[in-house]
Amino acid sequence: MNSKRNMLAYDRSSTGLWVALIFLVSLNLRPAIAAVGPVLAQMGTDLAWGEGVQGVLTAIPLIAFAVVSPLVTFLARRIGIDISILLALLCIAAGDFARSFGGGVGIWLGTVVFASAIAVGNVLVPVIAKRDYAGHVAMATGVYSGCITAGSATAGLLSAPLAQMWGGWRASLAFWSVPPLVVAVLWALRILHNRKIVVASAAVRNSPSAQSARSQSSRGVFARVLRRPMTWYVTAFMGLQSSAFYTMSNWMPSISASIGYDASTAGVHLFIFQGIGIFSGLLIPKLMNVRGNQVCAALTASAPMFIAGLGMLLLPHLMPVWAFVGGCAQGASLVVALALIALRGRDSAETVVLSGVAQSFGYLIASLGPLMFGVLVQATGGHHVPLMVFTFVAFLQCVVAVIVGRPSKM
Repeated sequence: MNSKRNMLAYDRSSTGLWVALIFLVSLNLRPAIAAVGPVLAQMGTDLAWGEGVQGVLTAIPLIAFAVVSPLVTFLARRIGIDISILLALLCIAAGDFARSFGGGVGIWLGTVVFASAIAVGNVLVPVIAKRDYAGHVAMATGVYSGCITAGSATAGLLSAPLAQMWGGWRASLAFWSVPPLVVAVLWALRILHNRKIVVASAAVRNSPSAQSARSQSSRGVFARVLRRPMTWYVTAFMGLQSSAFYTMSNWMPSISASIGYDASTAGVHLFIFQGIGIFSGLLIPKLMNVRGNQVCAALTASAPMFIAGLGMLLLPHLMPVWAFVGGCAQGASLVVALALIALRGRDSAETVVLSGVAQSFGYLIASLGPLMFGVLVQATGGHHVPLMVFTFVAFLQCVVAVIVGRPSKM
């Protein structure tokens, strides 16, 4: 019991450069997923998979997010937030390696493992950012969201060239098991650093504020958050923006190839889509408090994806343009979604619960995007109908943006 309390006591703000490690964690929350899109066709050919099966593979991470996210609260309460992040980093590395070299079963099992681990990071990184950057939540959200996007963009750009250089998709995907191992070592050092502080000031864990924080982690918090309509608006926004991002991350190379671009150029389109999101994510916080609400930010972040969907339908030969426009949306939308979680949670306990609920149901919604896109491609033999559905979903995001941007008075 004492060891458990000691572990939980490590969950405190660090000092100096240790604080910034959360941004390195963020860099590892998407590469294992984003690296698949550019080599998805190679995997399909090598494994004799149709577009439907490929769609199932791309949907598994989102389904895992949906299933695991609500359980993260219990994990964090049991072993602590910082230990949970360390475990997640190790599991990302293990799952990524198993996907490449674990045979037929390993592809599916490894995907489930690293996706479940990423779900832990998805839920807890906003909580750590709010804890460690309490006075600069919007700034911290923009930076770690930019890191998430940067990791995704880098993996999307390098995946196909690495596969070509190393003789196949397996080695290319396995490469992304290395960075989380490096960050895990640094994170373990951060935990040891915090342990020394805890030992020096053991009274912290028994203070009234600490006891109050523990009491907040109760069923009453869950019930209170679930009853609030704003919880479901945030969830819908999270789900719709994630659906757009993961659909394009997995299928944009195929769309580009169907127009006549080669694999390398299609990879560049994906890099543009993912890379430009770094900058839009850093800029959108400036709009997060226009007239005292987030309507302007949420709508500004959402509208470009709708425009990109229309553009790919009507003028597909301008794919680089639509990749750029859609990229502006996906980076900014992620920042808005994560910032809304931090802003709509009244305290750290509610933020953990809201993060778990929004990401659980949100990613369940999102999982339908790449899955349905693949099924429709196989059923219709082209990308026109799937793009029509995608554009309609992007329009729904714009509608939800207006609703979720208005702070709840409840």
